[in-house]
Amino acid sequence: MSLPTFDPFEAIAAHSAGFAEAATGNLGADVEFCPGWTVEDLVRHLIEVHWFWATIAGERLAAPPEKERRPDPGPPEQLIGTFQAGAERLVKVLSAADGHDRVWTWAPAQQDVGFITRHQVQEAAVHHWDAVHATGGALVIAGPVGADAIAEFLTFSVSSDADPAEPVRPALGGRFALRCSDLDASWTISDGSSPGTIDHAETAGADVPAITATASDLLLWLYDRVDVDTDPVPSDLLGRFRALLFTD
Repeated sequence: MSLPTFDPFEAIAAHSAGFAEAATGNLGADVEFCPGWTVEDLVRHLIEVHWFWATIAGERLAAPPEKERRPDPGPPEQLIGTFQAGAERLVKVLSAADGHDRVWTWAPAQQDVGFITRHQVQEAAVHHWDAVHATGGALVIAGPVGADAIAEFLTFSVSSDADPAEPVRPALGGRFALRCSDLDASWTISDGSSPGTIDHAETAGADVPAITATASDLLLWLYDRVDVDTDPVPSDLLGRFRALLFTD
């Protein structure tokens, strides 16, 4: 399977611009899937996220930057401008770096700038959706962005052989597939070789029960944002799968 390509820097910039537009004038709106948060909280969160990863990538840090270095985002009336400046800095830093440059990340299997870039596409897209949803609107994440984010999620945001959950969680005990209805992209999810871990293959056989939806909806379903038709897959298997995800 060969996923369609896209420019990750353009994707981060576009989703950040869309996020800023949705957040403007709506800082007090509740963010349904971030319990207890308003859009203002989400803006402040992303300001810190952008500073954190731009600092790591820009300085090629081998450890997270000290919390004391975090800038003050300012009062509510300045937040959108601060967010926009931070997003622009992040894109500038990441696009100027070599993706293979070694830096600290939270993923044991990939400690380089490329990981930061790929994950920031996912973070920008999902939180753009959060902000639009908080204002009563709807957003469809582009298929290539959604499909790459699904593949990234299944590599790094699950209990895996490279990064097993601690303490050990119950095994998946089966397999099922995710299949994009808008792209030629699918993944079969199965048990990893270590107890309580997940592995995936970028294909889906006809004999494997599959959840089929757009790439956007499958990604948002992984993040528990939207519902999709999961009837082909036993509910107990999906429950064990959910218990093996890292989505904080």
